[in-house]
Amino acid sequence: MALIPVTILTGFLGSGKTTLLKHILTEEHGKKIAVIENEFGEENIDNDILVQDNQENIVQMSNGCICCTIRGDLVDALNELWEQRKDKKISFDRVVIETTGVANPGPVAQTFFMDDDVADHYVLDAVVTLVDAKHGQQQLNEHEEAQRQVGFADQIFITKTDLVAPAEVDALRNRLMHMNPRAPIAGISKGVVPLNAVLDLKGFNLNAKLDIDPHFLEQDDHNHEHCGHDHSHDHDHSTCGHDHSHDHHHGHAGHTDRIQSFVFRSDKPFDHKKLEDFLGGILEVFGEKMLRYKGVLYVKGSARKVVFQGVHQMMGSDLAGPWGAEPKQTRMVFIGIDLPKDTLLAGLEGCLA
Repeated sequence: MALIPVTILTGFLGSGKTTLLKHILTEEHGKKIAVIENEFGEENIDNDILVQDNQENIVQMSNGCICCTIRGDLVDALNELWEQRKDKKISFDRVVIETTGVANPGPVAQTFFMDDDVADHYVLDAVVTLVDAKHGQQQLNEHEEAQRQVGFADQIFITKTDLVAPAEVDALRNRLMHMNPRAPIAGISKGVVPLNAVLDLKGFNLNAKLDIDPHFLEQDDHNHEHCGHDHSHDHDHSTCGHDHSHDHHHGHAGHTDRIQSFVFRSDKPFDHKKLEDFLGGILEVFGEKMLRYKGVLYVKGSARKVVFQGVHQMMGSDLAGPWGAEPKQTRMVFIGIDLPKDTLLAGLEGCLA
């Protein structure tokens, strides 16, 4: 039986999650969606994954959706939904989980890797993050939770774009792109968004995409003034005269985000054993600070691409398609909190064959 795809919907307080959920639950889209609203409470959930008193309330919607509000363990809620579905008491073929505005989505994402019953029935499709155009800059400055929500995202929506000047939206978009270069960013108004922009993104499916997200390497993070060519998307760097493999420091109106990203690229193949040992050590030391990481790897002795990704200490890899006519090249992105970029880049260089 096919696994049920799950979307985590996150975003800081007031970013428009409920408005988007209302759109999902009331629109006549013909899809059978279970929506779980998680009331986490105020406690720190980094270590305790959503543990409170367990109460559930399931409401069947007229359009085929169901809405389930829980105060309790997410694992129990997902397993209970599965049992009711198996007994044909309710019907759904995908799940959307709304987190509270102050939640770190990391423990929610980890649930799908940590619990065997959940992993047997569900697959994490993507983390979708909403950022408020009017208050997003301030929230990112003041709240690490808001930064974490951006760092975990597979898709980012900027909401309330009609309330601010286009230049402010552009500045926010630029900041978000630097924090998380692998997540596409789109503006939405009043929670209206095509469901195919929220569902079935396959952001966590290792083998679904044989390449990194298209936006992932567009942000070169360097000064373009002397580069001598247009920096619109999908351009060739070969004439630029400098190395694009490492991003450079950039400021955002006088502050530095703790959540930052960097990219590693190499045309040389990895030594598989060296890379495995290095990544294992890195995850042991910095795992909690590594929010998301993902890549397509060129490994010595393999005719196929290796796709890898992870959340915190949980990493997976999979063989993808064969290398075709395109140049064999490793491309990896790391998104995390105060990561020692230079150390990690040097370590990855040391793993090359």
